[in-house]
Amino acid sequence: MARLSWQRVLLPATIAVMFVAFSERASTLAIAATESRMPAASAPVILPTMPTKSPDTKTPIVQATPTGADDTSGLGDLRRQREALDRRAAALDERAELLGAAEQKLQARLEQLSVLQERLEQTEQQRKARASANWNGLVKTYEAMKPEDAAAIFNVLDMDVLLEVLDRMDDRKEAAVLAAMLPERARQATQMLARKRLQENADAPSPVAQHG
Repeated sequence: MARLSWQRVLLPATIAVMFVAFSERASTLAIAATESRMPAASAPVILPTMPTKSPDTKTPIVQATPTGADDTSGLGDLRRQREALDRRAAALDERAELLGAAEQKLQARLEQLSVLQERLEQTEQQRKARASANWNGLVKTYEAMKPEDAAAIFNVLDMDVLLEVLDRMDDRKEAAVLAAMLPERARQATQMLARKRLQENADAPSPVAQHG
């Protein structure tokens, strides 16, 4: 009977201890499971401490510039300037070529005009020579005539022709013919011949100009 009563007392105590132990174990497991589901706490951020300086100390502020960008911009400016200079040089070369071509054309034209002028001068000289030869032949015809016969023709001859003939005649034969002409006709011819010779002397170039 004593042994049975001891077992009755020990058994409930053992059960109670086991229950408490089980409860503590269950609590521990629950807490562990809850902590595993919670997000991990972020690590604390440690800000760097700036060194303290005296208020009188002035630290120069240097702005960092992208060296590569500056180099690229500088090269770009140089390239654009070089291209502008090349274009200007090309334009100047083209203009020089145009001026050279125009100068050559002008020189060729001047040479053509010079040749043409020489031909015209030669033609004029030949014309004057033929005209002078024709007048000289006519003058010789009248000089060979008697003064009275020549005077009869000169009285009715065209004044322009008469002046050209008288201007080329020998002075003595001219005087003889004028003396045989009608007085009014001779006077008129003499006045007009004098004017003609004065005009020719005024139009003739001076010796200084011919020498120059």
